Parts: sequence; C-alpha cells; structure tokens
Amino acid sequence: MFTLNPCAAGCGRTAISGSHLCAVHAAQAEKEAGRIGAFILEQQVLKDLNAPGLDFISTDFSNRSFYGCNFMNSSFSMCLFTGTIMRMCFFDFAVFTGCDFSGGDLQLLSFAGSTIRDCTFENSELIHLNYGGALISDTTFNDSNLYNSRFIGANITNCDFVDCNIKKVFFIGAKQTNLSFKSSNTAEAVFEPEQE
Repeated sequence: MFTLNPCAAGCGRTAISGSHLCAVHAAQAEKEAGRIGAFILEQQVLKDLNAPGLDFISTDFSNRSFYGCNFMNSSFSMCLFTGTIMRMCFFDFAVFTGCDFSGGDLQLLSFAGSTIRDCTFENSELIHLNYGGALISDTTFNDSNLYNSRFIGANITNCDFVDCNIKKVFFIGAKQTNLSFKSSNTAEAVFEPEQE
C-alpha cells in the first residue's frame, strides 16, 4: 500500500510520490502531474504510487497495472485507462471528464464522492467497486461485470447499464434519472425498497 509521507510544509496532507510536498504546496503542481504522468508511461506495473490532488489532462494510463495507488482528490480530463488492471486503488473525491476505462479489469477500487461525467466503463470487469455518494452522468457501463459493487447514495443521471451483470450491486439511496438496465439481471441487484 502507498506510503503516507507528510507534506514538508506541515499542512497535514500527504506528499506526492518522489516529492516532499503535496499538490497544494508544490511550486508548480502541473509539472508534478507531468512528472507523474511521464513516470507512469515508463512503467508497466505501478505499485504504491501516491498522487493525490493532481490534475491530469489527456494522460495515457492505458494497458498498465496499478496496485495500491492513491489518486484521491485528483482530476482527470480526456484520459485513457483502456485495458488497465487496477487493484485496491483510491479515487475518492476525484473528478473524471471524458475518460475511457473500457476493457479494464478494475477490482476493489473506491470512487466514493467522485464526479464522473461523459465517461465509458464498457466491456470491463468492475468488481467490488465503491461509487458511494458519486455524481455520475452521461456515462456508459454497457457489457460490464459490476458484481458486488456499490452505488449507495450516488446521483446517477443519463447512464446505461445495458447487458451488465449487476448481481449483488447496491443502489440503496441512489438517485436514478434516465437509466437503462436493458438485458441486465436487475432482479439480482439491490434497489431501494418500494414504499407502501
């Protein structure tokens, strides 16, 4: 699991991997994001990477393996995660806009409190993921396995879950607007009990 080294500025945040400062106190946070992005491009397998609070734009994370990495409070715009393998990674309170996770194998990840707009998770293994409290809009999960994932308290709008395995997926307390579950096993998911 990633090491939580404190920021040298004494703010209580964690320092970015390879730095003594957090994203807030780094002299040029965009350079830190570029440095981490370049490091990712050089690696096939990444373990224990700590990169919270950075902004990634058009970064290619595809066909890499991530284990125990932290990207909490980061933002991702037009980034590629296609064919990515991820285990035990944290994206809590991150923002994703126009990102592609298709063909990924993602297990035991947390997207709690995140904002996910205009993204695709199609043809993916999305097992034991936590989308609790997330704001998800205009996103597709088609042809994916979401076994035992959680959308508890999420706000989900204009999203497709077509031909998905949603066995043991929890949508308790989720606000759902204009969703399609066509050809998915909705009887095996857990939705809010109907009021009598």
